[in-house]
Amino acid sequence: MRDLVSVAKILIVFMILSQIIFGTWAPMRAIESESMEPHMMVGDIVFIKDISRAEVVTQEDGATSGYKTFGDYGNVILYRKYGRTDITPIIHRAMYYVEANEPMWKGGPVAPHAGYITKGDHNKVIDQYALCTVPIREEWVIGVARYRIPYAGYVRLAFSKVIEILTGKPQDQNRRT
Repeated sequence: MRDLVSVAKILIVFMILSQIIFGTWAPMRAIESESMEPHMMVGDIVFIKDISRAEVVTQEDGATSGYKTFGDYGNVILYRKYGRTDITPIIHRAMYYVEANEPMWKGGPVAPHAGYITKGDHNKVIDQYALCTVPIREEWVIGVARYRIPYAGYVRLAFSKVIEILTGKPQDQNRRT
């Protein structure tokens, strides 16, 4: 029983510190796909700073200012595809920002609204070409990636896989972070 109380105390302290430092109670995400390799690997845990406490620097702006995170210019953001809360959020780099009615890429369609154009570091094309066909609205952005712990997310990924096997249902639809 004493061990359980100790674990509960540690969790409470962690949650309070997470709220103070990152602006969120659950500041971590496990990387589930290869889309951000080599800078984030499957099984890594990434700490996310809440968007209300962070500024997004695009790759375009980062290249101008020299600002780099996770091996490349600009920020890696966690966002909700189309703003949906029923699917796993995506963690990709903010490449540049477009205004409504601007082309989303050279020779591409115009943006229906303003937002970020995003891309996984390992992917060959931007998300708006294949994954999410519109710019990422600012309100869809959950936060900005700040730190990474290699391999620490394998426990969470394994737990999700066990639940999936036991229930016969995928734990997340459209897994892609």
